[in-house]
Amino acid sequence: MNSRDRFLAACACQPLDRPPVWIMRQAGRYLPEYRELKAKHGFLKMVRTPELAAEASMQPIRRFAFDAAILFSDILVIPEALGQGYTFREEGGIAMERRLENRSMIEALGPEGAVTERLSYVAEAMALLKRELAGSRALLGFGGSPWTLATYMVEGGSSEDFARVKALYYEDRPTFDLLLGKLTASLIAYFKMQIGAGADAIQIFDTWGGVIAGADYEAASLRWIRAIVAAMPEGFPIIIYGKGTGAHLIDQAFTGARVLSVDGSNDLAGVRRSLPENVAVQGNLDPTILNTTPEIAGRETRRLLESMRGSAGHIMNLGHGILPNAKIGCVEALLDAVTSWK
Repeated sequence: MNSRDRFLAACACQPLDRPPVWIMRQAGRYLPEYRELKAKHGFLKMVRTPELAAEASMQPIRRFAFDAAILFSDILVIPEALGQGYTFREEGGIAMERRLENRSMIEALGPEGAVTERLSYVAEAMALLKRELAGSRALLGFGGSPWTLATYMVEGGSSEDFARVKALYYEDRPTFDLLLGKLTASLIAYFKMQIGAGADAIQIFDTWGGVIAGADYEAASLRWIRAIVAAMPEGFPIIIYGKGTGAHLIDQAFTGARVLSVDGSNDLAGVRRSLPENVAVQGNLDPTILNTTPEIAGRETRRLLESMRGSAGHIMNLGHGILPNAKIGCVEALLDAVTSWK
């Protein structure tokens, strides 16, 4: 069984001798070859240039025994395609070129139908990756959830309190729904484009799903994710990653998504037992473990694997993205522990 088949079998909750493995942000700053590429070209040029995006995506695949490659891109390409660009603040975090202040600004956003044309470079990058992988690894596409994208667009970038987007949700639901509807339609078109370009699975990052009050998670975020999943080809593997949404895992499991990616605040084995048997889980090693020593990384990986022994439908991953200070030796230890698991 090759890596692509292993990954798809795990998504289908089929029994395997070991889980497939990849890690969020595996194409990133912990790799010296990535830092060199970024220093030469810059992040935004890498995202927008198919050959550079494909190269960044392939760097971890050439170095490590990952079972899946994920497209190098950014969730904020969707707001950019709708006419709201983004940059990175010198002190860290995201800065949108403006923030959405009122309904008229939302109405002035570009048409959802233009997303596939404006993001054609993503499809080109995926096609390059598909050819280079030649079926040896699963190819993952991704995007942000409508709620998570809306937080950046309404706040004007990264936020500490999310006060503006919450105010929009509570004070002007019709305008909130207008924005989330635009984003949902845009993501449906975007994900269909990625699937057409060769994606084997799509991960939806609901990174800020945990900041909305629990009683409002359905209306603010999950209903929109549910609409996206319903619009995808029947049975196509959709992965939902929600940070801080552990209380909503059962509801997420009934969206039609095939896999739930679980953050590090949850006991993965307990989550596995609580979910329907036909919904796989992904995760959830603490990323900081990869900043320690290879011995610790290997030990903690085996401990997680042991907790999942006998459970079908597990994709090994981190509970969040790999950190810039992660050590190559620790990543190797993680991979060795998974690929040698008995």
